[in-house]
Amino acid sequence: MSNRRNFIKNTLTATAGITLLPAVNTFAAELHPDNRPASNLKLRFALASDGHYAQPETDGDKFYGDLVKWMKEEHNKSHLDLIIINGDLVHNRPDLLPVVRDKYLEKLPAKYYTLPGNHDFADATIWKNVFGYEDNYVVEHGDIGFVLANTANTQGEYICPNVSFLKNSLEKFKTKTIVFVILHIPPHRWLPEEQNIFIDCPEVVELLHAYPNVKAAFHGHDHSLDGVRYTGKFPHFFDSHFGGNWGTDYKGYRIVEVSNDNQITTYQVNASQNPRLNINKL
Repeated sequence: MSNRRNFIKNTLTATAGITLLPAVNTFAAELHPDNRPASNLKLRFALASDGHYAQPETDGDKFYGDLVKWMKEEHNKSHLDLIIINGDLVHNRPDLLPVVRDKYLEKLPAKYYTLPGNHDFADATIWKNVFGYEDNYVVEHGDIGFVLANTANTQGEYICPNVSFLKNSLEKFKTKTIVFVILHIPPHRWLPEEQNIFIDCPEVVELLHAYPNVKAAFHGHDHSLDGVRYTGKFPHFFDSHFGGNWGTDYKGYRIVEVSNDNQITTYQVNASQNPRLNINKL
């Protein structure tokens, strides 16, 4: 299964109006794909997912400590406008969400936004109590909009995001130049063997395709994916993981940059400096 999924991961690629750049080693200026000054960008943000704090036999404090360090260095290198933590902040311990917030997330160098994953066991009430906003919400940054929606319930079961919320939000943002949708679990299964990994939500996919200003969706959940997949010509980006005990050999995050002329560039960062990338077993 893993070989076939890796094949799909590496071959389901196209441009779709977005510049795709390979994973890079952070802290190495000569490898940084885009050293444009911040004045040429209207927005620059990071996405990281799957910290899995309190997963047994893992060091969640190191995972989060590393994330804060990486984000500070990224911000110092080239300004970050915001940071999105896309699900699975904790590992089956919603009671520890305030700990993660106070001990680590509050130390991030830019305004941050969070979204529940299936291991957070959270709903609107829990999320609002911890972060001050519900599990489905929108963010505006000038003429760019973000729509963030929950894809799991308090038992950790996968659910399709709320279609009414998505439709109302995309309608609200239809005059925005660019909209990004953030969903921890993708709304589409690309392979039969992904029956227990992703969830098919055809209404959601149809909505994503229906609005020309919705440029991409960003997902976490599958720690082994760090590239892009497509539904039609619409791109779904993944960001590997910064915690947990499985997935890509490296831990990292994704950067998205929007230029003043609305060109979108995105790339994955190998933050842990593990040099083994794109390994295939034959």
